[in-house]
Amino acid sequence: MTDRPMFHDIPNRRSRPVATEEQASDATIRQAERSFWSTLDKPLLVMVGLLLAVGAGMVYSATFDWSYQTRGSETAFFLEDHLRNVVISVTALVLFARVDYRFWRRFAVLLLLFALAVSIGVLLFGDDVYGARRSLIAGRFQPGELAAFAVVVYMAAWLGARNSRPDSFLYLIVFGLVLTLVCVPVALQPDLSTAAIIGLTALTVYFVAGARLFYLGTAFFGALVIGLIFIQMVPYAQERLDSYIVSLTDPTQANYHTQQAIIAFVNGGWTGLGLGQGKQKFGYLPAPHTDSIFAVIGEELGVVGAGFVVLLYVVFIIRGFQIARRSVDPFGSLMTIGFTMWIAIQAMMNIAVMTNVIPSSGLPLPFISYGGSSLLVLMCGVGLMLSVNRVALLRQTESNRSKYGATYDGSRRHGRSRLPRTERG
Repeated sequence: MTDRPMFHDIPNRRSRPVATEEQASDATIRQAERSFWSTLDKPLLVMVGLLLAVGAGMVYSATFDWSYQTRGSETAFFLEDHLRNVVISVTALVLFARVDYRFWRRFAVLLLLFALAVSIGVLLFGDDVYGARRSLIAGRFQPGELAAFAVVVYMAAWLGARNSRPDSFLYLIVFGLVLTLVCVPVALQPDLSTAAIIGLTALTVYFVAGARLFYLGTAFFGALVIGLIFIQMVPYAQERLDSYIVSLTDPTQANYHTQQAIIAFVNGGWTGLGLGQGKQKFGYLPAPHTDSIFAVIGEELGVVGAGFVVLLYVVFIIRGFQIARRSVDPFGSLMTIGFTMWIAIQAMMNIAVMTNVIPSSGLPLPFISYGGSSLLVLMCGVGLMLSVNRVALLRQTESNRSKYGATYDGSRRHGRSRLPRTERG
């Protein structure tokens, strides 16, 4: 008889749960890397999907009679065109989500210059509608929305650079110059509400990047002064401001748009009149499928439906900040915060106008209002947010794999621990 151990005396590898967990974790990581769907942020997609679904339903409700009267079909124009825009925008979202967001950092300056050139071009060659030039290509493209997108990307690339000094006075000067160059052409269209959104979004990114509160207050005060100057230059803006001030003490003195929106909310009550049953959209509410769509929601779905829409935006904002915290670099974090705040500010301003909290202005409700370029640009921003999350997740799985590869491996040599070779790590 030899002293060699019998087969049953050899330690059983299956009895060591550590090796099994490591193998399962490594398989899960590899599967996540292979699957594009598994790396997408599901809560953010759910929020955007619900908002798009609400938007499609409300666009149909707000335009079915209009489409029937002009085209002989309830879906002949507005709903079909809106759904086509949704498909194009979702495709753009997927493309931007697939590409590493850091790829776009090198084009930040070019994108800003292009947006600036188009904003100036619309003043010269834009479509003249009601005394304003805000769009090109028969109203399908509004350069102000592209300018907002470009400012977010540029500010994130500039303020998120490795050697950036947002707390310095020089950066304050450059920030003010860039913001003025972008906002002034937009305000001259005139589109003061979009210019205000661009300014507030840029200020948020500047603050998060590490600007001093004194510099931030200086920039905000300067933007406020310039905004008041433009209000004095634009007659309709001054009229809206005067009407809003009077309506604070006497709601019956509010402008026509605000009064019709208030009537819609009163008609809706808590539970609403029912989808498609609203009356204010029939010639009373201006632009019920775009600027006034939240009032249509309030009338047909009531406070409950309007509150649900607000809740969707709140959850979207929270998720945006969570993705920003997980970013692997300042560029991705600042860009995610910028897109999140852009959507949040625009949604809050639209809802505030419909409820007479701020003076009247023409702004679409993000993801819900009928529109082409607005929805496309917003979905591109969401695609970049998803790309930030994907890069962070893949970086985390890489780190986990390295950690598992560096742990002691007891799967060989009768259970004796050893470090794996370099190529295995």
